[in-house]
Amino acid sequence: VLIFSVNLICVLSVELNPGWPSPSSRPPNGELLHVRAVGDNDTLHFLFCSQGAPTLLLVHTNTSSSSLKVNWKEFVSRNVSGSLKVEPESSVLYSSATVFSRLLEYDDVNNTAEPTSDLFPPYELGSFLWSRLVLSGPSARLCGVAPDNATFANGSLCLCLGRGGRAESWPRLLHTANSSQVEVWLDGVLPRATQSRFLLELQAVGGAYRPSRVEVQRSIDDEFTPSIFKVSRWLSSENGSSEILGFLQWKPVASRGRDSSVENATPCHHSAPRPQSSEDTARASGLVRAFYAEPQTVGLNVSFGLAGDPFYNSTRFLRWTVLIGSGSPPVESFSPLVLAIMAVGLGTPMILLVLGGVYVCIRKRVAVTAAAYQPIN
Repeated sequence: VLIFSVNLICVLSVELNPGWPSPSSRPPNGELLHVRAVGDNDTLHFLFCSQGAPTLLLVHTNTSSSSLKVNWKEFVSRNVSGSLKVEPESSVLYSSATVFSRLLEYDDVNNTAEPTSDLFPPYELGSFLWSRLVLSGPSARLCGVAPDNATFANGSLCLCLGRGGRAESWPRLLHTANSSQVEVWLDGVLPRATQSRFLLELQAVGGAYRPSRVEVQRSIDDEFTPSIFKVSRWLSSENGSSEILGFLQWKPVASRGRDSSVENATPCHHSAPRPQSSEDTARASGLVRAFYAEPQTVGLNVSFGLAGDPFYNSTRFLRWTVLIGSGSPPVESFSPLVLAIMAVGLGTPMILLVLGGVYVCIRKRVAVTAAAYQPIN
């Protein structure tokens, strides 16, 4: 168990395969990472699992003493709900799981970036062969390949889970103590056509309140992602309420190069959320099956590239970042540097204008006084 203090706001503990009876071996068919963020009066549990399709489960409780319980015998069998619990169960305020379910590829023969009938058979991430989770502080990396598929002979699909502050890599999303960032990248995979483009299918799973609507926010601030003035937010809220319970947030941009920069940026866009088969999702994700008795599932696709953009084959690399959290998503604000530049840029003309006006008024007053003076002859 690794324990970290984060900005004196909460304490993080990181545990791999909590409660697994044989520490020298890994559980069959995938691992379970538990990140526990303890506040003064609540706790956030982040669970990242490679049993089937990679899944990130977030559970928010109203006590600082809630704990995770795993029945490993039932958990690895992947046919029983309730084998993973956060106790006391009455303390759970909100829970949501994000399943990275499928990778889709299509041949964009007309360079329209519109996947229609030219889709190849999808890569089902629930059937991938996943590596062991590699831990680095409160972060973890997971890589996988499609079994018996030559396209993954020298390539892989990886996910990296990270927490705390603003990410160093572009698009430099801001994530706070109530959220976690997931980077997804496709590296070295052989495309099945010279003009291939890709889509990533995400499924959001919840109980009574699952993510249901996507909002696109606009801003005038592009300090950390130059030329990108939008952010997409997939929100969960109570029926008829404006209170946000949970979210997925991302910038509509991905990177085509390992060097994340504006030059390697490629736009991305999402489909409208649609209800999905909860049974199919539970069958693909061991974590969903273990935690939810009656899951409610909604899915959408994130597609990479627009008409006229370079195809995946140009670099054979693609990276996209999403932020997943509880409560309201973090809001970008102007940094002190930008505020100082704005103050100088706007303040200097105003000062010059005021000084110019004062000078003109003084000159006019002197001129009027001189004209009104009558010399004595």
